[in-house]
Amino acid sequence: MEMFKFNPLLKSTIWGGEKIIPFKHLSSDEQQVGESWEVSGVKDNESIVSNGKYKGWKLNDLVDTLKEKLVGKDNYARFGNEFPLLVKFIDARAQLSIQVHPTDEQAQAKGLGRGKTEMWYVMESDENASLRSGLKQQITPEEYKAMVEDDTITDALAEYPVKEGDVFFLPAGRIHSIGTGCFLAEIQETSDVTYRIYDFKRQDKNGNYRQLHTKEAAECIDYMVYPDYKTQYEPHQNEPVELVSCPYFTTSVYDLTEPMTMDYSELDSFVIFVGLKGEGEITDAEGNSLSFRAGESVLIPATATTVKVSGTIKFLESYV
Repeated sequence: MEMFKFNPLLKSTIWGGEKIIPFKHLSSDEQQVGESWEVSGVKDNESIVSNGKYKGWKLNDLVDTLKEKLVGKDNYARFGNEFPLLVKFIDARAQLSIQVHPTDEQAQAKGLGRGKTEMWYVMESDENASLRSGLKQQITPEEYKAMVEDDTITDALAEYPVKEGDVFFLPAGRIHSIGTGCFLAEIQETSDVTYRIYDFKRQDKNGNYRQLHTKEAAECIDYMVYPDYKTQYEPHQNEPVELVSCPYFTTSVYDLTEPMTMDYSELDSFVIFVGLKGEGEITDAEGNSLSFRAGESVLIPATATTVKVSGTIKFLESYV
């Protein structure tokens, strides 16, 4: 079975920047592009196949047709015709809101489908870029509400200066915010449920404040304080380096300067490659071949037993 690329879904936002269009080699006049949804099964925001036999198809229609051949037997039994991962590039010209995501159980209790566990891989960001992840001091739900009201909630959050290659895992319930100057790749559950806690008193072009979800967020926040919220790992060339493994996805980074063959014969899942730097070519055991470069994402079906990647390229590999 062939491998798939998709048309990006570009999202202009109040905080979006100008990095995504050139990074993805696109011809577009769209301004303040904060997100490019690379692989998405979110209803009304589904990715459209851009190559091959199924060009023009929506991703979830592809799942409905190919079923376990595309996503894997266990994944199809678990998720049905909804593709289980959402992949994005995010460019923050300005500070994003302070926010949190519910667990699956909390989201389903409100009729919202699935919750959101996610991860960030920081790409080439501005020199002074930073982000917030997790609580740095113990607070109660009552103290949290008071700090939102008196504009001091950021004082309770752990803040990290970031550089290319930094990784943060964000399980549902972890309060967080992407800061000014960050450029990153995000891997997450297929969900668009976000509870906005604090938005720095920003107004839109009509002078309106964005909606906050202070009460809903209070019920979802993990109030535990952990010693470090940054994922520690040792980078290596020409071998997989696992970054995150959780019930929703496993993600590794590859930094290749020579050809490498990945054996997926025992993996009952699709695989997504997300290009970070460089360019190369992907060839599967059936002889299907696809060019691949920074700014592109490729979906490899579960039927692929081996995949060879050649070229000088750095990319993320994710599967469920």
